[in-house]
Amino acid sequence: MREGVTVAGHRLTGRTRLSEIGTWADAVSPDGRPSGVLRFDPQAVASPQARERLVAAAGADIRLQGGGPIGLLPVIDLVAARDEVWLITARATPAVADLTAGGALDAGGAATVLLEAAQTLLAVHAAGLAHGALHPGTIVIGEDGSVLLAERGLLRALRGEHAPAEQDVAAWAALAGTLAANCARGHAAAVLQWAASAAVGQGLASVRDALIAERAAFPGMGRDGLAHAARGFHAPPSSVPSSVPSSGPSSGPPPVASSGGEAVTLLDLPDAVDDPGDVMMRFGPGVPTETTAAQIWRSGQTSAAITTTQQAGVAAPRRPRRRRAAWAGTLLLAILIAVVILWLRQTSAAPLAVSDVDVKAPKKTVRCDGRADFVGVVTTNGEAGSIRYVWIRSDDREPIEQEQRISPGDTSVNLPLHWKVAGSGSFKGTATLRVLSPTTTGKPIQDKASFTYKC
Repeated sequence: MREGVTVAGHRLTGRTRLSEIGTWADAVSPDGRPSGVLRFDPQAVASPQARERLVAAAGADIRLQGGGPIGLLPVIDLVAARDEVWLITARATPAVADLTAGGALDAGGAATVLLEAAQTLLAVHAAGLAHGALHPGTIVIGEDGSVLLAERGLLRALRGEHAPAEQDVAAWAALAGTLAANCARGHAAAVLQWAASAAVGQGLASVRDALIAERAAFPGMGRDGLAHAARGFHAPPSSVPSSVPSSGPSSGPPPVASSGGEAVTLLDLPDAVDDPGDVMMRFGPGVPTETTAAQIWRSGQTSAAITTTQQAGVAAPRRPRRRRAAWAGTLLLAILIAVVILWLRQTSAAPLAVSDVDVKAPKKTVRCDGRADFVGVVTTNGEAGSIRYVWIRSDDREPIEQEQRISPGDTSVNLPLHWKVAGSGSFKGTATLRVLSPTTTGKPIQDKASFTYKC
């Protein structure tokens, strides 16, 4: 795609990168702001049905944006220029794939990407939608360090496929594993690997909160580092395509669309939406409310989060907005300001600590070739973290140190021990649960109980 060519008034700068569905190009909007244009693979948009599905997907994103910033790459328009179809958005570079390939994404940046991507997916799923193609090439970083999901619903729209929310969760888990392997070391890598393995079973909300609780493992967590990396990516302009993986869309001949009126919008959104559910809000019934930790993360790490769409350097679509959307934006601003004030007033969360251990043994005698089931009840202060402990058996079996992750809000945790006994005779066994750390006294805490075996 040639530098200087314009699409609907957006002048291409020459920097491009490939996507599964076409080619992205950096551009400059008519008022001089950075923007991005995605030229779809001509074969993929050849049928009227594919174009109709694209219109529906882009229109859904614009309605989502009507309730305020949601973490999606802002869509400006979808236009047809001669035989080609272009999506016009906020600037769509750099992608996480670009930063990872260039070694510009550290552990703190990786954790930030995962946190914000998880929150955006939760909001998208609550609206009854899904992304359908989440990977490092479809997550981009705004100039303020915000994490924005690009190409939401587009690949599935072109293929006429349904994208379930479960597929997004699995893709997020794969992303966590990739970032753990390429961007983190030591404890930080272990936490990200745990998030990758736990996401499908425990859900994005639970894993998101656990990552926030482990923020001490990620120095530099927040948008500042990502903003610096994004500025570094844009510093030396280049016309060489980035190394984002692609399924091989045809590059085709260079586009010849101009700002002289050849590009025609394909979007015809109504001025008002009759169904209130058509507009996604960041609050209210039916929407997964953020926990206090998540609100602190989103509002406390950056003061510019509430103006992402306007400050990202993109002219918003010139369509009438309902008063309800404006009122919702005002209320959202008030809520975020209140959260910031509360966050500034409160002290940092206390670390996880164990205050008590209570071991319970079987009351009945264990008979021939039976099993004694012990339960160690551990009382904590409700913070998130990991407990290190060992079970010590009186039969001199070598104890093995173990670790149990604790989710925020859990003040009581059960640690089981299953002791099998075989053979004839009588036997009294004692099991001791010793919590090594963390404890309120700084020293190990333990308790024990016994059972009787007869055969």
